[in-house]
Amino acid sequence: MNIILSSDAQQAGGLFGGNSMWVMILIYGAVIAGIYFFLIRPNSKMKKEEAQMRNSLEIGDEITTIGGIMGRVVAIKDDEDAIIIETGSDRVKMKFKKWCISTVDTVKENTQQAPAEKKGFAGFFKKKKDDAETK
Repeated sequence: MNIILSSDAQQAGGLFGGNSMWVMILIYGAVIAGIYFFLIRPNSKMKKEEAQMRNSLEIGDEITTIGGIMGRVVAIKDDEDAIIIETGSDRVKMKFKKWCISTVDTVKENTQQAPAEKKGFAGFFKKKKDDAETK
């Protein structure tokens, strides 16, 4: 009885063994691609946007730090990668590293063309629908 089960298992492995290897490789490839497109790529885009926001900081901008401190930039020290902000009516000055900036609250007028609207999976179809309505 054991010999028959063993030979059946060998035949099943021989028939599907090669195909199942390719299926597993495709599954691993799909998982790795999914991780890249859903985790790594958006995170790197967000880091680039934050770095651009911190590098475009100007004196007079209103900012909020990651600790919740709000103030106005009075000096930028590029050699130390730091900023000095002024908070409150008593004009207390504090020095922070640039990486601690959470948001820039000053609204700047862009002389350049507005950036392209971000669209998700369903946004692709919305865009075409909106274009058709305007024509």
